[in-house]
Amino acid sequence: MNLENIIGFLLVALCWGFTNPFIKNGSAGLENIRRDTWVKQIVSEVWYLITKWQYIVPLLLNLSGSVVYYYTLGQAGQHLSLAVPITNSLTFIFTTLAAGLLGEEIGTKETWIGMSMVVVGVGLCVSSKVE
Repeated sequence: MNLENIIGFLLVALCWGFTNPFIKNGSAGLENIRRDTWVKQIVSEVWYLITKWQYIVPLLLNLSGSVVYYYTLGQAGQHLSLAVPITNSLTFIFTTLAAGLLGEEIGTKETWIGMSMVVVGVGLCVSSKVE
């Protein structure tokens, strides 16, 4: 695995993880929309979301992470098996950190120990495959 792949997967995890709490905050109030038919309900919910920049901007950043992910998967070649552990585990960590920046509860000492173990584990996996 080369440095470009590693940076790509880190960027994906950052795009996916860091935007999750912002998407959640941007969609606040969606649960209050009530319409009498399911068609009106769906249309109203979609309209609500697409008219809120607080939802759209993080969603677009999140989706751009998916574009980088598919590009990086194509470049990873034989090291494809590292893509999922790197992106998914680091996505969790970036989500936790972003939630903390927004003032949400980010867990206990055990959460931080677990996140540290994830980083060490991903580092070991990556270091064993670096070309």
